[in-house]
Amino acid sequence: MKIPSCLKRVFEILLLLVLIEVGTLSAQTVGEPIPEWAPGMLDIHEISTGRTSSTFFVLPDGTTLLYDAGDFTEVTQEWRIPRYLEISPNESRSPGEWILRYIERVLNQNAIPNRRIDYAIPSHFHSDHMGQVTDNTPVSEERGYALSGFTLIGDQISIKKMIDRAWPDYEYLIDPNNRTINNYKSFIDWQQKNNGLTAERFEPGRNDQIVLMNKPSDYQTFEVQNIAANGEVWTGFGSETRTHFPALEDLEPDEYPSENISSIALRMSYGKFDYFTGGDIAGVLLDGQPTWFDIETPIAKALGPVEVATLNHHGYYDAQNSFLVETLRPQAWIISVWDSSHPSPMVYRRLRSRNLYPGPRDIFATRLHEATRSVVAGMDQLASDRGHIVVRVDSDGNSFKIIILDDTNEDMIVKSVHGLYSAR
Repeated sequence: MKIPSCLKRVFEILLLLVLIEVGTLSAQTVGEPIPEWAPGMLDIHEISTGRTSSTFFVLPDGTTLLYDAGDFTEVTQEWRIPRYLEISPNESRSPGEWILRYIERVLNQNAIPNRRIDYAIPSHFHSDHMGQVTDNTPVSEERGYALSGFTLIGDQISIKKMIDRAWPDYEYLIDPNNRTINNYKSFIDWQQKNNGLTAERFEPGRNDQIVLMNKPSDYQTFEVQNIAANGEVWTGFGSETRTHFPALEDLEPDEYPSENISSIALRMSYGKFDYFTGGDIAGVLLDGQPTWFDIETPIAKALGPVEVATLNHHGYYDAQNSFLVETLRPQAWIISVWDSSHPSPMVYRRLRSRNLYPGPRDIFATRLHEATRSVVAGMDQLASDRGHIVVRVDSDGNSFKIIILDDTNEDMIVKSVHGLYSAR
């Protein structure tokens, strides 16, 4: 039977659209630089420095977000050897400088509409997530603040908005004598007065604090849901939250919540695709800790299943409890590694457990410590054990790939490509 010319033309157009869509995600070639971001894609870059955490996002309309920018180099000798990794790609620069240079390369892509960071969010105030100020940290004499982590990056790349857990008073669980936090506050003050930066406190429950800035109407299935900070946790209904931590006045100072479990947690959604990151939150109680130190459980109840999740607290032994693992049940786990305890044996066992959730899952590490490889069983089952990890989500949020880039140089060369994964 002869197919009418009008139907034939429809089939040709549909085939072309399919080929374009498939080509968008399948064009990555091992041994060549990663293809540039294109409008409609969601790119999530887990940057490998061997020493810190930093995730850089290019959202579907080119809005950019930096979640964490760790930067510490000065450690005691007994911790440095053998526990910590060396800095990647080498120790000629600080981790913060390597993060800065990586972000600059991403921002220089042709399709990025603005050469700036639209949102910058420290998950919490620890050096491996925000920077570290010591006597040897370089200082901007003109601007009056030291250059490390966010302050180093924001000194070179304009940041439009800082969002953290403690602005504007920096009182809740903050040591007023903390040198790094006081330097960070000086950075915000100078940038507000001289460079147009604005600052806000992260508000759990909201889904309108982090939004697309360029063409939001073109990508209406994109959303960032604020999940938790300072022990305030979204319930999963509307913008409703509940306070998980006791009031500080009911506690002794040595009973206060830790900085880690006060971390900012968020979910990013695009079509059917969901991604979760939660800083250093914890969910496995250590000896003598009260039950409310487990903040993973209420967060998991609000979240439900996701496609990709970063490990809380780098996969340390107090995180990734069974309830969180079986509830999130991602197709891919990402581990930001700088320590031989990332991940701990029991955490890795839970990640792989088919008793907690069925089906395949891939586990990616920015860089595996050799001691971990020797001690923790099953490390040969990692999908990737070294490199920048790029999650590239397609233009409708229905599928994604995970692309591993060589972190021994700055050429952004593709080492391996994983997927196509179908979002559920």
